[in-house]
Amino acid sequence: MVAVGDFDNDHRLDIAVANFGTNSIYIFLKFQNGTFVNQTVLSTDSSRPVWIHVTDLNNDTALDIITANYGTHSVSIFYGHRNGSFAKPSTYSTGYDSFPFVVVSGDFNNDQQLDLAIANYGTNNVGILLGTGNSTFANQIKFSTGPNSHPYSLAVGHLNNDTMLDIAVTNNGNNSVGVFLGHGNGTFMRQATYSLNATSPYSIGIGDFNKDNQMDLVVTNNGTDNIGVFLGYGNGTFVSPKMYSTGSSSSISVVIGDFNRDDRLDIFVINNDTSSIDILLGYDEYFPIQTKYSTGIFSSFVAVGDFNNDTVLDIVVTNSDENTTSVLLGYSNGSFARQMKYSTGTDPYCVAVGDLNNDTQLDMIITNHGSHNVSVFLGYGNGSFANQTTYATDAFPYGLAVSDFNNDTRLDIVVANYYGNTVSVLLGYGNGSFANQVTYPAGFYPAFIAIGDFNNDTLLDIVVTNPDNNTVSVFLGYGNGSFANRVEYSTGTYPVFVVVADFNNDTYLDIVVTNYYDNTISVLLGYGNGSFAMQMTYSTGDGPIGLAIGDLNNDTRLDIVASSAGNNTIGVLLGYGNGSFASQKTYLTGAYPYSLAVGDFNNDTRPDIVVTNFLGNTVSVLLRYDRGAMKNEITFTPSAGAHLAFVAVSDFNNDSLLDIVVANYGSNNLGVILGYENGTFGNEMIFSTGLESHPYLIAINDFNRDGQVDIAVVNRGTKSLSTFLGKGNGTFESQANYSTGFDFAPLAVGVDDFNSDGRSEIVVAYDDTDNLDVFVIYDIGDFSHRTAYSTDSWPTCVAFGDFNNDTRLDMVVTTAYFNNVALYLGYGNGSFSNQMTYLAGNNPQYVAVGDFNNDTRSDIVVANYLDSTVSILLGYGNGSFSNQTTYSTGSFPESVAIGDFNNDGRLDIVVANLDRNSVSVLLGYGNGSFASQANYSTGSRSFSVAVGDFNNDTRLDIVVANFDTDSISVLLGYGNGSFARQGEYSTGTEPYCVAVGDVNNDNRLDIVVTNGDDNT
Repeated sequence: MVAVGDFDNDHRLDIAVANFGTNSIYIFLKFQNGTFVNQTVLSTDSSRPVWIHVTDLNNDTALDIITANYGTHSVSIFYGHRNGSFAKPSTYSTGYDSFPFVVVSGDFNNDQQLDLAIANYGTNNVGILLGTGNSTFANQIKFSTGPNSHPYSLAVGHLNNDTMLDIAVTNNGNNSVGVFLGHGNGTFMRQATYSLNATSPYSIGIGDFNKDNQMDLVVTNNGTDNIGVFLGYGNGTFVSPKMYSTGSSSSISVVIGDFNRDDRLDIFVINNDTSSIDILLGYDEYFPIQTKYSTGIFSSFVAVGDFNNDTVLDIVVTNSDENTTSVLLGYSNGSFARQMKYSTGTDPYCVAVGDLNNDTQLDMIITNHGSHNVSVFLGYGNGSFANQTTYATDAFPYGLAVSDFNNDTRLDIVVANYYGNTVSVLLGYGNGSFANQVTYPAGFYPAFIAIGDFNNDTLLDIVVTNPDNNTVSVFLGYGNGSFANRVEYSTGTYPVFVVVADFNNDTYLDIVVTNYYDNTISVLLGYGNGSFAMQMTYSTGDGPIGLAIGDLNNDTRLDIVASSAGNNTIGVLLGYGNGSFASQKTYLTGAYPYSLAVGDFNNDTRPDIVVTNFLGNTVSVLLRYDRGAMKNEITFTPSAGAHLAFVAVSDFNNDSLLDIVVANYGSNNLGVILGYENGTFGNEMIFSTGLESHPYLIAINDFNRDGQVDIAVVNRGTKSLSTFLGKGNGTFESQANYSTGFDFAPLAVGVDDFNSDGRSEIVVAYDDTDNLDVFVIYDIGDFSHRTAYSTDSWPTCVAFGDFNNDTRLDMVVTTAYFNNVALYLGYGNGSFSNQMTYLAGNNPQYVAVGDFNNDTRSDIVVANYLDSTVSILLGYGNGSFSNQTTYSTGSFPESVAIGDFNNDGRLDIVVANLDRNSVSVLLGYGNGSFASQANYSTGSRSFSVAVGDFNNDTRLDIVVANFDTDSISVLLGYGNGSFARQGEYSTGTEPYCVAVGDVNNDNRLDIVVTNGDDNT
């Protein structure tokens, strides 16, 4: 058991470890450079400490240590001296055969002194030791947890919102959770228990998981592969637990926190049997699950508002075939009561809400298509409404909206009259009644209507869709309730719904319309003077009708939701903030989704969606959940390639778009694939590397200083190096070959300027011999004969850095046979010193360079394949390194990548584990040391790993190539060093290497993968 605290008051966290087997506590004090002094040992005699707790018990600003002693049935207190040393223990008995498991602290009697609570496993009780204020404690008071309950873990918090601390306990023996509500005097109510049936609870935590400001409980369960969450009512009682799978039958510890910074608590679980961790994130996805609620027949339109003043959004729906409207009151958790119906006119169609009589209560207005009028329902503020009052319109009213058109602070009504080819304006008197309509000519069959200030004169204007002539009509308002003649703008075919908002953040209102027969939406950007640009169209599903707007992914940019009646879906089009939108993501609804509204129905600060299902006689409520997603991969099939060995990306034709080059090992050539602006690619161009050459690795640079990208490739078959000089148009000059007399097949290649002459040199390593070759450019585009540098046997990987701070590049090489890394210091003229070797782990396969202790000096990390570790060698800045420090990884680490995964300014490490089917993440402390690995599952046989921000949230993510499962795994980072479960995407057969770059210049990272077995 481990605890941390600042034991010597130097503002640095120290470590205390309880050692059950040696009956002692180890204290590790932290130095300024992040390292720890050798431990100080505190003896606990023969006590067998199983738990350690750190707090300031005696209010002297020095941290104290408390242990639960399983062997001597007691707790011991070590009072701190503020200098890292401690007094001899004060010990308090917990009773014969009590076998205490856990000790925690809290002020249980409100005397400003900390008390102790102990879980006594053997005697089936919770023991309370009340503090006296003079560094001593009263005798234990016991509170029974029930026969054979065997309490295992404790948590302390305010469970009933009364300022008095309560206790929650896991009773491992009878499969229950116990709650002791505190009286504030050190005593507690009798335990209330909550059954977990056949599940044995182990660890417990407290937090508000559903954002209702009430404390909830979470327990880990031993023997079943799940955890249980008990939602609290705020009065000290809890609902039955909801179980969440962990995949482990021995979940032993739980930590609670907001790991993904979405303002919702998440759960971190440690699993003993699988040696793994689980992170269960609080819901924050898009809309994968709908809940349906019954309405009347042919539900056509929906609006939302708080009709009963409970600060919870409610729903109102028009039922066109039974001449009613349905009101569904919300429960604040995203669910709704059964409908209450109110009679309307004939064929009610559209509904809007507003305070029509200035009584601060919401009212309803409905267009009655068949009776040519509108119905006004005045609200009582309790969720019920008065009987309707009707006002005449023109023929067959469809859409309507409410606002103040004459600036008298009273709401008015505007209606689109479908067969009247007009819009009607009914000015309000502020008492719930309205003047007779004034009509304005519109286009053909005006359908729906929206309101906004389109010309920035602070006066409201109107836009109406005209389905029959494929236009929208804009009416500019005069501010007195009258309007100018319409101006029409073209849309797609049969425009239906219309909404206005500022989609490009220029402070001018824009228009979006659904085009029913085109299966598109049209976006018309406003100029701010009442006129609009030509439409831009975006594809939707079949038969789009309804529209709504909201910031659905919390990026401060407005997004669009459209209902597609023909295929029973809604489509979400995420906005880029410049007036353009991503392709839609679709979610299932009921039959023939029609009208949409957006609102926060469960008070979690996230927008939810409600949609009417016209043919299903229901409304669907889709509560928002947030999840990262990626597009399907693009697979390239080379015309003659075989056994892809390597991939690299660069801009070969100067169009500012990334292109791809692949080494085709089996067909003895390079393939160059030019990228297009839309993220697609052209056909592969083939460049031969020679008969039986078997190109293996690629390096890219400008070798002849002509400003164009060139390629160097090492060929294992002919034991040679080839260069291809770029022409700047995506093609290359014939190759030049170097050293067809290599003694052995090259394994690694790298490029850099080692002699500071502005030209790039090439370094080659081999797997069957113990040397390196360096090729130095003398003439433009030409390389001298190689210079060989001796290494140990079996060099596997090469990396570069300035290890002695002389501004000259140096080399480091992993040599697998002798388990070394070899260092070559560069002289700046293209030559290198003899190697200096440093011991690594068993069979080092990969090396990377970074500054792991923030001293501005380059350090080295090595993946050791056979002993499943990484080695860290800290650089001294003079070309020498410390001895390795090793950290465990998964089985057979194959590849390493570096990045700051928790945004603390310190480099972290991710390792691809070939045999464990996982990646290991080791978070750096910034002093050259690292936390223990956190493992995340991937596909089978993970070869290569890379990092990048794939979802543009400024947090680094991980991508891994899975050789056996023909896939890549993407693990989205939460910015705190933890990652979501993998999203797996199919690749070609046997993916080997993965690279990351912005291939289509859309400021989003793309992924390129080599597939070794199917030549793609």
